[in-house]
Amino acid sequence: MENCVFCGIEKAIDKKRIIYEDSTWLAILDGYPVSEGHTLLIPKRHCETYFDLNDYELSQLTLAIRQVKEFLDEKFKPTAYNIGTNCGEDAGQSVMHCHIHIIPRYKGDVENPRGGVRGVIPSRMSY
Repeated sequence: MENCVFCGIEKAIDKKRIIYEDSTWLAILDGYPVSEGHTLLIPKRHCETYFDLNDYELSQLTLAIRQVKEFLDEKFKPTAYNIGTNCGEDAGQSVMHCHIHIIPRYKGDVENPRGGVRGVIPSRMSY
């Protein structure tokens, strides 16, 4: 896809940022991490959101997430994880190529982690 920041990224990115790669997915350390080890899993085929992934890509995603977690566990030793994706501009997507955030979490990194990903709408985080 022309002008897509992630299309062909495996050829352009600093190889030191790549932590996993297979025929379908590329995992890179995020350039603007929210925590140490924040990783992006990017499908090599251009598709806009998670909902555009095909069945094969979805099945390979599970395996890729497990491989990335093993790497992050060994290198950074997080105590927990958030995994998520933004699908569409109204959900905060700014790069229109599907990518999955794997965000390692650490004890004490926020005052109260209760609610986790529910924090995307702060007024509804607490329950």
